Amino acid sequence: MTTQPEARIIPLIPTEPYQAPMTVSAAAAMLTPAEQEQQRLADESWRRSIPAQVFLNYFFAINYHLQEGDGPLGGLQHLAYFRQHQAELTETDVAALTKLLHTCWSTEYALRATAELGDDNFLRNALHWTFPQAYHTILSGLQAFLYTTGVHSNNAQVISREVGRLVVKNAYPRPVSFYAAGAYGDFNIHRLPLAGYKAGLHIASQEIDAQAQIGQFLRTTRKQKAIAVRQQVQANPNTAIRSQKTGRPLDKWTAAHWQQITWRLGYTTIFDLLGRLRISQTSREIERYVEADIDFRLFHSSLLNIVSYLNGVHETYVAKALGLERYEQLVRELPSHLQGSFVQERLRTRVQPTLLGAEPAPELRMAA
Repeated sequence: MTTQPEARIIPLIPTEPYQAPMTVSAAAAMLTPAEQEQQRLADESWRRSIPAQVFLNYFFAINYHLQEGDGPLGGLQHLAYFRQHQAELTETDVAALTKLLHTCWSTEYALRATAELGDDNFLRNALHWTFPQAYHTILSGLQAFLYTTGVHSNNAQVISREVGRLVVKNAYPRPVSFYAAGAYGDFNIHRLPLAGYKAGLHIASQEIDAQAQIGQFLRTTRKQKAIAVRQQVQANPNTAIRSQKTGRPLDKWTAAHWQQITWRLGYTTIFDLLGRLRISQTSREIERYVEADIDFRLFHSSLLNIVSYLNGVHETYVAKALGLERYEQLVRELPSHLQGSFVQERLRTRVQPTLLGAEPAPELRMAA
């Protein structure tokens, strides 16, 4: 039997004296006072920018996810809900739809004009109005779509409830059909298979990054909504959940209490995420974004792409309900500031191909 040689322990003898890793404070001590102040300001700026950077990441991630979809409208024409969509509309209805679409397009026109007019610093300060503009242009287009389904309401809760149902019923293309459901502390993300991964602080460079960040956005938004609903419920003597011992509204809730208000939350969809853009220009929150050190041009372009995508989906539904010929007439009679604009371009590249099942025409296909 062969005997294995005994393992020898060889002592590690450093060739140079050991030097401890330099700590942050030690490194800072090597800087001049002016350099230390400059470093402190840079660190403070970075910390202040984190909330805005995360917000940018979210909207960039949504835009990134949209680009992964099937065609310009994510395969809208293949959805059973879309193929079955129709409406009986009176002239009064057509007038109401026209008004909603004009509001939608004029607001998008203003949002686009901001990008054309300004440099990075202008776009930074323009957040006071570009955030609400992005939200309201999509809201008006959504209201036009809902109108063709028989929902004629300006009530935010009604609109949120109805669009949530439509998202769950697969009325929207796959890239925007994701949603969150469930009670506080037990949220479930649907139609976003990579949403469970940990979201990073960097701009999405692959689909796993985008879905992780959208998933986090859905969870934080639903959490905010759940807390707001709880405050509303507890502030109302008729709805407040009370202690069985004291009869007073409960301050601390268990999972069972959260379950009781889950039905009030509905579903959390992309439209709830866009609702986060409703920030008052007098709010301190908007200043956090204005003062941040982020890529405002990238933020603005991401918003514009999301706006164009969703408005294109809603326009196509309206065109199907009106009939393509009537919709083309509506576009042909647009106010002068919208003539030859993105409205006609979306008609040519998205609405017509989706309804006609053909490639985009080289120029606008409308009767004389």
